[in-house]
Amino acid sequence: MRAAVLPGYASALEIRDLPVPEPGPGQVLVRVAGTGLCHSDLHLSTGELQLLPSLPWVLGHEICGYVEAYGPVGGGSAGAPTATGPLEHGTPVAVFGGWGCGACRVCVSGEEQLCSVTSWVGIGRPGGFAEYVLVPAVRHLVPLGDLDPITSAPLTDAALTPYRAVKKVLANLVPGTTVVVIGAGGLGQYAVQLLRELCSARLVVVEPDADRCAVATALGADLAISPEQVEDAGLATSAAAVIDLVGSAAPLALAGALAAPRAQVVIVGLGGGSLATGFLSPAAEVVVGSSFWGSRTELAEVVALAQRGRLTTRVHEVDLAGAEHAMRDLEAGKVDGRIVLVP
Repeated sequence: MRAAVLPGYASALEIRDLPVPEPGPGQVLVRVAGTGLCHSDLHLSTGELQLLPSLPWVLGHEICGYVEAYGPVGGGSAGAPTATGPLEHGTPVAVFGGWGCGACRVCVSGEEQLCSVTSWVGIGRPGGFAEYVLVPAVRHLVPLGDLDPITSAPLTDAALTPYRAVKKVLANLVPGTTVVVIGAGGLGQYAVQLLRELCSARLVVVEPDADRCAVATALGADLAISPEQVEDAGLATSAAAVIDLVGSAAPLALAGALAAPRAQVVIVGLGGGSLATGFLSPAAEVVVGSSFWGSRTELAEVVALAQRGRLTTRVHEVDLAGAEHAMRDLEAGKVDGRIVLVP
């Protein structure tokens, strides 16, 4: 099968021919329709996040595709009769990528993405920058129904991650309050739609790029401004919740300055910054926390919203052969929405 392979940290992706994985007992082979390109892939490829178990490696955790085959019946060897499963051959599916051990406390509670065993697709196990991906269990698959599996690939992270963050702050967002989203890239554009769908709070987006601000406004933001305009907008200590999708030092400092007393600040971005907290800084009783990916149940909820036509996906399809060029565009901030690599 064709795959875009990372030969080493800080190296260019290479197109290589790899064997098609053979599913073992309980496993499912998925034929990849599309895999979203995420900033996490960029951080992994540069070595900023040195989490890969070996190199060369196949990245990619935002995956949708089609059920291709189940593993052999009864623990038999490869080539034994394949099992049937609850999803028929060719069923379009979203792949939930937070693969945990399946047995620890967080896994059995349905929060496998929080498992300390880092077997997540594209990070602990080979990912979706390829024609096929091997999924360890059918429970990690969410049927897509009539949704397009190419344009739906970003639902598995770019939509799922802000969905979980938004759910954390909904109790704060009663009518008359303000919520601020910092960053209007791929995740931020979903965050705007999800907040518009799930609450009636005033929605403010802070984003330095004017084109992205325009997109945020079109998607439902009440106000979209640059960081330099925040002071004039009178937003200091006014937000009941702040969701930071960037995570570097300056946006986190801004998040702290915007948070009203008893507000929530949710850090999602992997920018490497931190927000100092003390008794009165940020404002009194502000709760600062993080939000990591989302659960399989939450992915099913995101897919259901998309099936109802409540989420707009801004997707740029790129052939897998263009993966390295797409990675450089992402690094340069030239991507409006989400790139999906198509094998």
